[in-house]
Amino acid sequence: MDKTIPTVIVVAIIVVVLVGMYFGWRARQRRQAGLAAVNPVPADLGEVLLTVRGLYVATTVAGEPLERIAVRGLGYRARAELTVAAAGIALALTGEEPMFIPVADLRRVDRATWAIDEGVETGGLLLVGWTLGSAELDSYLRIDGPADPVIEAIGALLEDVA
Repeated sequence: MDKTIPTVIVVAIIVVVLVGMYFGWRARQRRQAGLAAVNPVPADLGEVLLTVRGLYVATTVAGEPLERIAVRGLGYRARAELTVAAAGIALALTGEEPMFIPVADLRRVDRATWAIDEGVETGGLLLVGWTLGSAELDSYLRIDGPADPVIEAIGALLEDVA
């Protein structure tokens, strides 16, 4: 009987925290509801430069690595396949429709060490900066294997645009 009250208090705190998390996530989705829809992958990507697999970590507002995008299939961590082609980048996330970032919407490619809830060794994340409608976004991926070939391929696309 002496453990009943502390147990009830702990369970009540856990429930309050979970309910708060749920409502916080829903509020974030409402705030971001106006974000443009992601582009579907076109039938012809042109010459495929490379395809890699990895972990999709998150997409955030550009320059704000703690401001996660929670809509348009970008809200949850997932296994990913990234295809860099002449027309742009195709990103297939497990459980979501594949999306496409046209070359014209690419802003930058770089390395990152952390984003939201993922901290890795220095430069362990691939950061792809892009534009969706009027929003500038940064997507973070953890590539299986070396990221240098991906950075070089996306960098070549960026040079073609400039």
